[in-house]
Amino acid sequence: MKKPEKIRCDACPVMCFIADGKIGACDRYANQGGKIIRCDPLTILDRRIEAGDEVKPFLKADWDGVKASGDDVFITAIGSGTTYPDYKPAPFLVSREIDGADFVTVVTEAIFSYCGVKVKIDTDRHLGHEGAIVRSQGEAIGHVMTAEYGSQMLSLGGVDHLTGGSKDEGRKTCDALLRLCNKEGVELTIDDGSTVIVQAGKAPIVDGQAEVRMRVGCGSATIGMFASQWKGLVDEVVVVDDHITGVVSEHQAGKVIDWPHTGIRIVGRKSTPGRYFKVAEPGLGWGGTDIEDPLTILGQWREAKGAKPGLSMLMVSTTGEHYAYYVLNDQLEAVEQPMPDTLRPSVDLIAENCEPALCTVLFMGGAGGSLRSGVTNNPIHLTRSVHEDKTCVTVGGAPVYVWPGGGITVMVDVTTMPDNAFGYVPTPALVAPLEFTVGREEYTRLGGHDGSIRELSDVLESGGEYGDDARVIGG
Repeated sequence: MKKPEKIRCDACPVMCFIADGKIGACDRYANQGGKIIRCDPLTILDRRIEAGDEVKPFLKADWDGVKASGDDVFITAIGSGTTYPDYKPAPFLVSREIDGADFVTVVTEAIFSYCGVKVKIDTDRHLGHEGAIVRSQGEAIGHVMTAEYGSQMLSLGGVDHLTGGSKDEGRKTCDALLRLCNKEGVELTIDDGSTVIVQAGKAPIVDGQAEVRMRVGCGSATIGMFASQWKGLVDEVVVVDDHITGVVSEHQAGKVIDWPHTGIRIVGRKSTPGRYFKVAEPGLGWGGTDIEDPLTILGQWREAKGAKPGLSMLMVSTTGEHYAYYVLNDQLEAVEQPMPDTLRPSVDLIAENCEPALCTVLFMGGAGGSLRSGVTNNPIHLTRSVHEDKTCVTVGGAPVYVWPGGGITVMVDVTTMPDNAFGYVPTPALVAPLEFTVGREEYTRLGGHDGSIRELSDVLESGGEYGDDARVIGG
């Protein structure tokens, strides 16, 4: 018997030859009876049904073409197929009526070599120094960015890691990006820093410890928020923080409520009254510092400035996780004592005002290049239309932020997208769903592929070139 011939898949630059019943290198396209099909179903968002996830053939879906308006039903690019090599119109160009106006939604899965993720990790812990290399499975895939308020930031991926290094670096970068974008957990190690497990929408796990909360604010901000809560209950409050440690008796917030001097001395770089930088090195201890004993940040108390035996002091971190109560003895040394019940509510209030620790994964990619020709014969018109807010860009049906400047550079929170929305090609590169929605007249003006536009009801009934299964998601 003659062995069945393999057929070539042209959905990406790899151009696999696939035997009947087999899948290509990307695990996304297969040969079914001599025809290339998409292995995953097209994802359709339908607001008319309750939240759920159901896969069914188009021809057996019992869609009501009259009731299925563009206000309720949105064809995403997930599972749609690609325009590659971009000489042809996108897999779906759907005519849909929205609020009585005629719109066209152009749907395609885009191959992104120029892409990455920005990771926001809500934690007071020190993960690594700015610029430190971030690794996955031993390979460099990104770096630590500037920290933001209560969050550590990572920049991962990008074309230099995907294609500019070794093959192993490119593969492992692509693998990490794919899993992060599909909301899976990924273990990352930071040079001279921590090991952290990152998963979109979940709390980070830092050096084996699950984080619970991000800080309420820096030490100075905490003083500003809660100084009045402590007045009359304790003589001094120090809020320990890696960035700005606050001292209530010196702080402006303390001054305006007539808080008396205590003669405290902080070992650190004084910024403004009651605000100190660099009281310790970054770490996993109190307030994101490397200290386990907060008294190490104190110098000799000054009797001439108000220090006296019996003076009480609360030291607390910016998350309320660490706290201790002290009283000065006759030698003006701070001695730890049991926490008075009157102070405990103020510590609990700090913790209550902390938001949960969370990992946020933002996919970022440049939607330029030749994929635009799947939308229009004159690609620059699409770019200009997007920046003029005449064409709306979505990724898997989710809203995006479009960066100013040249090109179509978009950023999207992956938790707002359906599950398993991303794929890959072994070049290596990520594959992400991309949709352009534009008014019908504007689409014609752009030089769009008018002859390939199909009515929504026809798409729902007949499917597309790469198969006839749909995944219907309500909500």
